[in-house]
Amino acid sequence: MQIFYPIFIFCLGLCAGSFLNVVIYRLPKGEKISGRSCCPHCKKTIAWYDLIPVFSFLALFGRCRYCRQKISLRYPLVEITTALLFLLIFNFQFSIFSPGANPPLADNEFSIFNFQFLTILYHLIIASFLIAIFFIDLRHYIIPDKIVLPAIAIALIFNFQFLIFNQFSIINYSILSGLGGAVFFLAIVLISHGRWMGTGDIKLAFLMGLFLGFPKILPALFLSFLLGGIMGIGLIILGRKNLKSEIPFGPFLVAGTFIALFWGQNLINWYLSLI
Repeated sequence: MQIFYPIFIFCLGLCAGSFLNVVIYRLPKGEKISGRSCCPHCKKTIAWYDLIPVFSFLALFGRCRYCRQKISLRYPLVEITTALLFLLIFNFQFSIFSPGANPPLADNEFSIFNFQFLTILYHLIIASFLIAIFFIDLRHYIIPDKIVLPAIAIALIFNFQFLIFNQFSIINYSILSGLGGAVFFLAIVLISHGRWMGTGDIKLAFLMGLFLGFPKILPALFLSFLLGGIMGIGLIILGRKNLKSEIPFGPFLVAGTFIALFWGQNLINWYLSLI
């Protein structure tokens, strides 16, 4: 079973990544998510055996079976990224519930199992939303409400479950973290009159706070600006951008979120050890 679960989670991630590719491609164009996939070049309907995540791309040597046009590398990249993140989340959350870890809401074995399952499922779902946001904002410079708002709703529902168990501190930290992040970005938008940040970043920051809670929201925001600054300076040096160029900030917020999720507490502990 120790081998089965990671393999299952990885395969689940590949399938989820395949679906996210559909969302990433169709949603910005206003197309329906449902319906058969087709080649964007020749418009031929793609057979099921050409839709197997990663393997079909390799079997076809990265080209359409019918018109032989190149298939974007984004498709296997999204699938592999999703699978690896799913596996990281599973291992990270499973370690929290390992013997002696003192998980929250540990009243009995049954409640621990259910809370563990819901927590892992919740993190996998929010991770999927964040992956879609990353690639859509990277290409189209937008963070669609159709993605970020449902993610916020799911995060709120998950956090409000703690009211049932009288865990008010947990929900308060999450909501206050979300509001703090949103207010911070709102101030940037108002000061810059929308030139530095967009309203989508405000909603994404609120989601980050709900997802990470306090204090992990702090390294997430710090790392987002650090990564964004490094990338911006690098693009200017390479001549790809100038000081007036627009750079999507959503991908850096998503990257900061995942880094803080897995290693945020370690970064905080390291920083505190220096002072």
